[in-house]
Amino acid sequence: MMAEQDKRLVGERALQNQVGSRFSSDWKSGRHRERRLVSEFIGLSGMTFFLSGGASILAQHGGADLASYQYAFILSAIAALWIMVAVYFLGDISAHFNPAMTLAFAIRGDMGKGMALAYIVVQFIAAAAGSSLALYLFGEAGNLAATMPKEGLVFKSLIFEAVLTFAMVLLVLSMANGPKLNGPFVPIAVGGYIMAAGTMGGPFDGAAFNPARAFGPDFALGNFSGYWIYPAGSIIGAVLAVLVARFLRGPAKAAESQAAMGTPLDKGD
Repeated sequence: MMAEQDKRLVGERALQNQVGSRFSSDWKSGRHRERRLVSEFIGLSGMTFFLSGGASILAQHGGADLASYQYAFILSAIAALWIMVAVYFLGDISAHFNPAMTLAFAIRGDMGKGMALAYIVVQFIAAAAGSSLALYLFGEAGNLAATMPKEGLVFKSLIFEAVLTFAMVLLVLSMANGPKLNGPFVPIAVGGYIMAAGTMGGPFDGAAFNPARAFGPDFALGNFSGYWIYPAGSIIGAVLAVLVARFLRGPAKAAESQAAMGTPLDKGD
């Protein structure tokens, strides 16, 4: 009976059952939670800083006027390379870097709702900080890589953001296995997806598929017109991705929860 009950435990509860008393002292310790939030701040503030700064520098010092697809390609490469590097060096602590990803982990039961809310708050603060620093250093040229749905295409942009988020979240949920959000090739896969989706969708609506990434430049510029489609689309996409991931792979296990919550410092054996 106990074994059958253990098999029914999913996500965070499965991890707690697996590690026993260490769960509270290791995974829920204030120190480890603080490390996770700092990691999220570094990852997301870095992304919006490089995106917003890159857009401003390209516009002012790029040496030529760029077509929209060229602009999208360069900025997508910047974002993809930063995220790939950030996941490699922060993945064992925390590497969601996207409120949609955090929402998906919370819905799937991989992490507590309270900590998920703290993540999302920090992610938005980080995104605003990164773009604001870029604005201070480089000015608002290039619109700081702000995302904006085109006139008359708002509903289609909403669907597009949902599709892009769905694929991104499903990719991560499918590959998050073990104590890091990686495995040696996951950062490359995530970076490749960001570059492909950003290059393809950038000229259409900015291709955020990350409501914090869209929020950062809008906050720095003080312009939130059309912003709502990015969180709305991300919520739809994340929920659908969790449902499909569960259908494809079953409920989350302890390893998936550990991927979402990182590896504690000085974790006991």
